[in-house]
Amino acid sequence: METPDKSPTAIVLDFPVVEDGGATPFSWPPKMPARLRRRLLAECGTRSPSTVEEIEAKLRHAHLRRQKFYEKLSSKARPKQRSPSRASSQDDDLGQRLEAKLLAAEQKRMSILAKEQLRLAKLDELRQAAKCAVELRHEKERENLGTKVKMRIQQAEENRLLIMKAYKQRRATLKERSSQSLLRRMARENKYKEWVRASINQKRAAAEKKRRKLLEAEKKRACARMLQVQHVAESVSHQREVERKKLQVHLEDRLQRAKRQRAEYLRQRGVRQCSFDKMNRVRMYKQADILARKLSRCWKWFLKMQRTTLDLTKAHDALGINEESVKTMPFEQLAILIESVDTLRIVKGLLDRLESRLRVSRAVSLPNQPSSLENIDHLLKRVATPKKRPPSRTPSRTPRSKEARKVVSRREAAKASATTSRYPVRVVLCTYMILGHPDAVFSGLGELEKSLAMSAREFVQAFELLTRIILDGPIQSSDEECNSVMPRRWTLRTQLAAFDRAWCTYLSHFVAWKVKDAKMLEDDLVRAACQLELSMIQTCKLTVEGDTGTLTLDMKAIQKQVTEDQKLLREKVLHLSGNAGIERMEVALRETRANYFQVRESVSYAGSSVANSSLSSAAGPLASMSGLSERNMDPKKPSRVVRSLFKEDVFPLPNEFGSLASDVDGNQGPSSQKLVMENEMIVNGLLHDYGSSLADGLVSNDEEENTIKGKVRDMMEKAFWDDVMESMEGDQPRYDRVIQLMKEMRDEICEIVPESWKAEIIGTIDLDILTQVLKSGNLDIDYLLRILKFALGTLQKLSSPSKDNETKTSQQMFIEELSQICRSKECLNRPHSIAMLRGIRFVLEQIQALKSDISKAHIRLMEPMLKGLEGFEYLRSAFAKRFGDTSDATKSLPLTCQWLSSVKIGIDVEWSEHTTSLSSISRQSSDQDFLPSTVLRTGGSFLIKRNTSSGSSSNDKYNGLQECNGEQVDLLVRIGLLKLVCRVSGLTHETLPETFMLNLSRLRAVQSQIQKIIVISTSILVCRQTILSERVVSSSADMESVISNSTQQLAELLDQDENAGIKEIVDILSDFPATGGTSTDPESRQSRKALMGRMLVKSLQAGDPIFERVSHAVYLGLRAVVLGSNSPSSKKLTEMALRPIGAVIMAERVVEAAEVVGIAASVSVEVHRQWYASIV
Repeated sequence: METPDKSPTAIVLDFPVVEDGGATPFSWPPKMPARLRRRLLAECGTRSPSTVEEIEAKLRHAHLRRQKFYEKLSSKARPKQRSPSRASSQDDDLGQRLEAKLLAAEQKRMSILAKEQLRLAKLDELRQAAKCAVELRHEKERENLGTKVKMRIQQAEENRLLIMKAYKQRRATLKERSSQSLLRRMARENKYKEWVRASINQKRAAAEKKRRKLLEAEKKRACARMLQVQHVAESVSHQREVERKKLQVHLEDRLQRAKRQRAEYLRQRGVRQCSFDKMNRVRMYKQADILARKLSRCWKWFLKMQRTTLDLTKAHDALGINEESVKTMPFEQLAILIESVDTLRIVKGLLDRLESRLRVSRAVSLPNQPSSLENIDHLLKRVATPKKRPPSRTPSRTPRSKEARKVVSRREAAKASATTSRYPVRVVLCTYMILGHPDAVFSGLGELEKSLAMSAREFVQAFELLTRIILDGPIQSSDEECNSVMPRRWTLRTQLAAFDRAWCTYLSHFVAWKVKDAKMLEDDLVRAACQLELSMIQTCKLTVEGDTGTLTLDMKAIQKQVTEDQKLLREKVLHLSGNAGIERMEVALRETRANYFQVRESVSYAGSSVANSSLSSAAGPLASMSGLSERNMDPKKPSRVVRSLFKEDVFPLPNEFGSLASDVDGNQGPSSQKLVMENEMIVNGLLHDYGSSLADGLVSNDEEENTIKGKVRDMMEKAFWDDVMESMEGDQPRYDRVIQLMKEMRDEICEIVPESWKAEIIGTIDLDILTQVLKSGNLDIDYLLRILKFALGTLQKLSSPSKDNETKTSQQMFIEELSQICRSKECLNRPHSIAMLRGIRFVLEQIQALKSDISKAHIRLMEPMLKGLEGFEYLRSAFAKRFGDTSDATKSLPLTCQWLSSVKIGIDVEWSEHTTSLSSISRQSSDQDFLPSTVLRTGGSFLIKRNTSSGSSSNDKYNGLQECNGEQVDLLVRIGLLKLVCRVSGLTHETLPETFMLNLSRLRAVQSQIQKIIVISTSILVCRQTILSERVVSSSADMESVISNSTQQLAELLDQDENAGIKEIVDILSDFPATGGTSTDPESRQSRKALMGRMLVKSLQAGDPIFERVSHAVYLGLRAVVLGSNSPSSKKLTEMALRPIGAVIMAERVVEAAEVVGIAASVSVEVHRQWYASIV
C-alpha cells in the first residue's frame, strides 16, 4: 500500500490459528455452511462423482481466488500513522514479521493441501475397493439367482412330471375301477339273470306243487263231502227211524190211553163232567209240553250268550276290584277303572241279576221269612241321576199339547219307577273308593263319614262273600267261627238277604252324607258363579248401569262364555236344591255386583290395591268349574280357546312379596293388552313345539328375559321386609303390618281351599288373638309356630302327591331353622321377630308356588287343544286386531313389506340352486375326498375324514317341519327369515318384521347359535392350518382326533361363557402336543398363540374372504334343512355344504338351528298367509 508521500508501506496481516475465547483448535475438515452444503448436495445429486483431476483443478482455482482476495484485501488496508522517529526502526521488523507470517501461512497451506490430497487419495482407493466389492457381489448374486432359477426349473419339471405321473395313475386307476365296475356289473347282471331263472323255475315248481296239493286237497274235500253227505244221510235216516219209532210208541201210547179213556168213558157214560175234565187235562199237557220246549231253547241261548249268574260273577271277578286291591291301587288308576264303560256294564249286569234273584227268592220264600223287600225308593230318588231331555223343537203351546205332555210325563215317571235299579252301579262302586281312599273322598272325618265308611266296609264284605258263594258254592263254617247269631252254612239265599240288609244300611248312610255334601257343593257352585261374574266385570269393565262401551272380540267371547258357564251352574244348582237354590244363587250374584261396585267407589288407594289383589286371586276354585264346562261343551269351538286363554286372569303370576306388589307398582292389575300379549306368547310357544317344557319354564323364561327387572324386584322385596323388621324394633314396636300380612296369608289360603275348610282356617288363624298376643309385648313363639305349621300342613294337603316328600323335607328344615333362631340369645325380642317374619314370608312363597303349579297344570291341560287349529286361529285373530285387515297390509306392515321386497330379488336363484343340489346328491360319488377351503390350503398331504356318523346320530324324529314345495309365499318367508338370522348385526324390534315380533327372543337365540357355528368353523380352519404348517401329527386319524377334541371344548366354552374372547378360544385351539406326543416349550406355544390369534381375528372380520366363505357354507347348510325339512337328503346336503370348510362335525348343530328357523317360518306362513299374499 502506498502512503501519501508515494512511499511504499508494508501492511501486516495477522490470521490467528486459535479463535478467541479459548475455543477449540481448528479441525479439518471445517464445518461447511448450510448454503454450500445444500448446493454441494444438489450438484452431487445431479452429477456423477468427481475424479482426482477435477478435484485438483478445483483446488487450484480456489488457491488463485484466495490469492486475489488477499491482494485485494492488502490493497485496501490503510497504513497506521506512526511517528517518523519510529517508522524507520520498525520497517525492518515489520517486513520480517510479515514475511515470517506469510511463510508460515504458506507452509500451513501446503500441509493442509497435502493432507487433503492424501485424504482424497484414500477416498478414491475406498471408492475403487467398494466398486470392486459391489461388482463382485452383483456377480455372485447373479450366479446364485441363475442357480436358483435352474433349480426351480428343475423342480417345476419334476413336479410337472410327478403331476403327470399322478394324473396318469389316477386315470389308470379310474379306468381300472371303471373296468372292474363294468365287470362287477356284468357279473351282477349275469348272477341276477341266473337268480331270476332259478326263481322262475322255483316258482314254477312251487306252483306245480301247489296245484297238485290243491288238487289233492280238492279230492280230499270232495271225498270228505261225500262221506259227510253219506253220514248226514245216515244220521237223517237214523233220526227219522228213531222219530218214527218214537211216533209209533207215542201212537201206541195214545191208542192205549184212548182205549183206557174209552173204557172209562163207557163206565161213566152218563156223566158229562168227566168229558170236560178230560179236555182240560189234554190242553194242560199240550201247554206244558210247549212251555218245556221254550224253556229249553231259552236256556240254551242263555248259556250261549254267557248271561248266567256264574258268568257274570266271573266277569266281575276278572276286573280285579276287591277289598284288597283297592287299598293298594292308586287313586287315579282306581277312578279310571271305575269310570270305564266295561266296568260299569259288567257290574250293572251282575247287580241286576242279583236283584232279580233276590226278588225271586222273596217271591218263593218260606213261611217264616218276609216275602217283600224293604222299601228304599225314597233313598234311591236321592241318588238317581237325572236324565237329560232333548230340547223340544215344536214351539206350539196349545192346551192339547200340554195335556199330551202331562200324560207322557206321567207314563215316563211310572216306567222309570218300575225300571229303577235297586242297586245303582255308581253308588255301589263308590264303596270301593270310600274303602280304598277315604282321604280323597271325605273332606273331613265326622260321625257321618265314620258311619259311612263302616257301612261301606260291611257292604263290600257281604258282596264279596256273595260272589264267593256263587263261584265256589255254599260255605260251611267251622264251630269256632259260628255263634248263635250267624248261621253254620251260608247259601245263596241267606247271603242275598244279608247282602240286601248291608246295602240298605250303606244306602241310608250314603244319602245322609250326600245331603250334607250337596249343600257344600251348592255353596261351591254359587261361589264359582260369583267369581265368574266378578272376573267378567273386571275384564269387560262393566259399570253399575251395565254399560260396557265398545267390546272387543275377546271381551264378547268372555261374556258369552261366562253366560254359558253360569247356565250350566244353574242347572247343577237346580238339580241339587231346586228353585230355592236358584233363588239363593241369584241373590248371591246381586250381592257380589253391589259389593264390587261399592268397594271400587269407596275404598282408598292403599285399600283398593289390597282388595284388588285378593279379588284378582279369588278365582282359584274355578279349576273345578273349568273341568265341568270342558265336559259339557264342544272343545273345538273358538270360544273355548278364548276362555282357556283368559285363565291367566284367574291365576295370576306368583307374588312373592305379599302386599309389596301394591306398594311397588300401584297398579290395579294387569291390563287387557298385557294379558292378550301373554296369551299370544303362550299359544305361540305351544305351536312352536315347546311341548311339556313350556309350562315348567314359563316363569323361569320371564326371569331370564327380565333379569334387571328381577334384580329390582329382589331389592324392593328386601327393602320391604327390612322396613317391616324396623317397624317391629325399638321401644314402641308396631305390629299392624305383621297383622296385615297374616290376614293376607289367611285370605290367600282360604281362596284356594274348599269351603268346608275355611271355618277351621279362620278359627286357627284368629287375627284378634294374634293382635292381643303381639300388643302384649311378649311374643308367644309357640303360638306363632303352631299357626305356621297349620298353614304349611294345609298347603301340603293341596299340593301334588308327587311333591310330598320334598315338601315335608323343606318344611321340616324350615321349622328347625326357626327353632334355632328362637333359641339364639342375641337380643330379647329380635330372634322371635325374625322367626315370625321368616315364617310368614315362607308361607306366602309356598302359597304363590302352589298357585303357580295350578297355573302350569291349566296350561298343560290346554296344550293339546291349542296345538291344533284353535291356536292358529287365535294368533290370526289377535294379529288382525292389532294390525288391521289384509287390505291395509302394505300400510300397517312397513317392515314386513320392506323385508319381503328385499328377499324377492334372488328368490328364484335360491330355489333353483336348492333343487339342483338335491338332484345332484344321488349322482355324487361317496368316495370323493375334499380339502379345506382354498384360502387356507397349505399343500399338506392330509385329507379331511368324512363324518358319516353325524347325519345318522341326529334325532330323526318328526318335529312338525314340512318340506317346502316351492310355493311363493312359503319360499319367500323361509328364505327371508333365514337371511335375517344370518345377519351379523343383532335382531331388534326396529329391524324385525311385524309378523315375527312374538319370536324375537327365539330368533335371537338362533342367531347366536349360528354365530357360534361360524366362530367354531373358522377356528377349525385356523387349527387345521396351524397343525399342517407345524407338522405335529403324522396321520389323518390323529388330525381328526385333535380337531374333534378342540371342537368339543370350544363348543362347551361358547355355550357356558357368553363373554369368551379370542384369548380363551386360542388357549383351547393351541393346546395340542408337538411331534411325537411331547409337550411344546413355552416360547413356541406363545408364538403359536400369537399367530393363531392374528389369523383368527383377521378371519372373523366382516369382508374377509375366509369369513365370507365360512358364512356362505353355513348359510347353504341351513338353507338345505329350512327348505327340505330334516330329511336324510337335506342332512346330506348340509354335510356337503360344510365339508369344504372342514366343519362336518357341526352338521348336527346346523340342523337344530335350521329346524327352529323352519318351524318359525312355517307357523308364520300358516298364521299370516293372507297378509303375505296381499303384500306379494
